[in-house]
Amino acid sequence: MANFSKSNVPRFSVDVYQNEYLPEGGREVHAIVTVTSTGGGTSGGAPLSGASPASPAFSANGPRAAVVIMVDCSGSMDYPSAKMRAAREATAAAVDTLRDGVAFAVVAGTHVAREIYPGNGGLATADARTRAGAKDALRGLSAGGGTAIGTWLRLADRLLSSAEVPIRHGILLTDGRNEHEAPEDLRAALDACAGRFTCDARGVGTDWEVKEVTAIATALLGTADIVADPSALAADFTRMMENAMGKEVADVALRLWTPVGVEIQFVKQVAPAVTELTGRRTEAGPRAGDYPTGSWGNESRDYHVSVLVPGAGIGQEMLAARVSLILPAPGGGSPEVLSQGLVRAVWTEDVAASTSINPQVAHYTGQAELAQVIQQGLDARKSGDLDGATAKLGRAVQLAAFSGNADTAKLLSKVVDVVDEATGTVRLKAKVTDADEMTLETRSTKTVRVKK
Repeated sequence: MANFSKSNVPRFSVDVYQNEYLPEGGREVHAIVTVTSTGGGTSGGAPLSGASPASPAFSANGPRAAVVIMVDCSGSMDYPSAKMRAAREATAAAVDTLRDGVAFAVVAGTHVAREIYPGNGGLATADARTRAGAKDALRGLSAGGGTAIGTWLRLADRLLSSAEVPIRHGILLTDGRNEHEAPEDLRAALDACAGRFTCDARGVGTDWEVKEVTAIATALLGTADIVADPSALAADFTRMMENAMGKEVADVALRLWTPVGVEIQFVKQVAPAVTELTGRRTEAGPRAGDYPTGSWGNESRDYHVSVLVPGAGIGQEMLAARVSLILPAPGGGSPEVLSQGLVRAVWTEDVAASTSINPQVAHYTGQAELAQVIQQGLDARKSGDLDGATAKLGRAVQLAAFSGNADTAKLLSKVVDVVDEATGTVRLKAKVTDADEMTLETRSTKTVRVKK
């Protein structure tokens, strides 16, 4: 493990967990990389009426964060009317959670995007006056029109780009499907916004499309969740904003350097949720590539790195990969190395050593499979393949029980009757509510850490 820091950023550390031993000719190397950030901003806490210069929202030269809240105001938000009322209240709660000095705006989203506060094509600076102004503007929100989420994201990007701050964040709420723009238009908007700001996405009620909302959060390195009951929106928005206020460092990248002859099989985040990063690599010099991780506060995340090394003989060893945390330098200078760790390969004739699976690697391999089989099982259920759904969801029950993922096990029990969790024997429930099925699908990628 190595760690480095400057006084104006949190301390980052990297720990590598692996079984470095391979049999003669063995090539596949797996490692779990735990990245921990400490000493930065705090996640949560009461909203500040007078944030100190030490607050995460501030730097010596002004605010460090900007947030845009995108609220679905399409016609369906009036059915029932409680959804629109809850959305106004939730957005007001989020505004109240903004720390003084944070730049912010509120966008109303329909088939077009409209900035309702501050309404001048820019951002307001949070204080008692502007928070009151934003909440006053929210009282005029009403439902009507269609849904074109790509336009909301592009407006948020324009607003956020007007602020000279390191932390740019969006919060997006929708209650329906993206029916008023082509799928490729939303995809193009996500591609344009990726790397420019992070975004948490929420679906309220049960008439929205899970894969659309999760795709938004995945592309923009945020979280996705369902709020089936609109009355729970205010608490959820408050938590999201508190988390955003705790971010201290943006645009951190996981840099993977590999020697000649080493092939990268995959790189994925595996905790607190499974997120595939392999295809998001950007080249960073000879045999090096960067994988985006977004913004960080006080937190810890786990990544699974898998590489293929050239086969070698007994007694040989090599550096299979070097993993570094990189912070880009302003103006395109040399990036700062926040921390780094090494992945090794050692060839041995000790069969016990070369066949042992590292506990962290085994755990997260199971967690990634758990997310996959839940998705496959739910897709099979929707298509009428009941035998396939039973098999996949039964395997999910077995994996959840084995790994101690009690939250996912509880969600699975709303969809299947568990006969024997140890063997994965289940029966599909005859009746499943849309909310229970969508909650399982939305939260299927959430993982638990390795038991200590």
